[in-house]
Amino acid sequence: MANESWRIEGEYFESCNCELLCPCLFTQAKARPTEGHCDVVLGFHINRGTYGKTDLSGLNAAQAFITPGPMSQGGGTGAVYVDSRANAEQRAALEAIFAGQAGGPPSLLAPMIAHRLPTKTARIEFSASGDTRKLAIAGITEVTVQGVAGRDGKTVWLDNVTHPFSGRLAAARGTQSHFKDHSLNFDNSGRNGHFSAINWSNA
Repeated sequence: MANESWRIEGEYFESCNCELLCPCLFTQAKARPTEGHCDVVLGFHINRGTYGKTDLSGLNAAQAFITPGPMSQGGGTGAVYVDSRANAEQRAALEAIFAGQAGGPPSLLAPMIAHRLPTKTARIEFSASGDTRKLAIAGITEVTVQGVAGRDGKTVWLDNVTHPFSGRLAAARGTQSHFKDHSLNFDNSGRNGHFSAINWSNA
């Protein structure tokens, strides 16, 4: 599938193994993760989106990857999951975008992944409600992150951060977070998380 112009608007969240807060946000991913390595699951919901003439609205995707040290040093292993509700063209488009092959923000992570595992098609459940975000893929991962409460009980937001997906992120914590698939197996419950609206394109 040839790369096309694409645009997506929706929601994203992540759950990593760092203590709150992840030092990547302040160092362009050059700092040592708080545990020395990075284990992370990311979930995506597309409210509205297109890849060329292919409509992606309403579909979900997920990523999971590890890096052996600072993310900017690469050497990571990563997996992509695309929505089983998608048709063949939609699946190919989702894989191109979220594997970092079609430009835009996801391509900024591609140099960090030295070993890309086979993309899987799966039923991906994604929900966003208030300060809570949830992702589930049966038999593989179940993640819930909740915004960290600040003044007046409202979620703390971080502005102007050096994150490839968004310059404004909610501070969050994984209330439950586990992943097991391929050669990867980790539990990030109680650890760092973020969420944000996204408005991406490869323009």
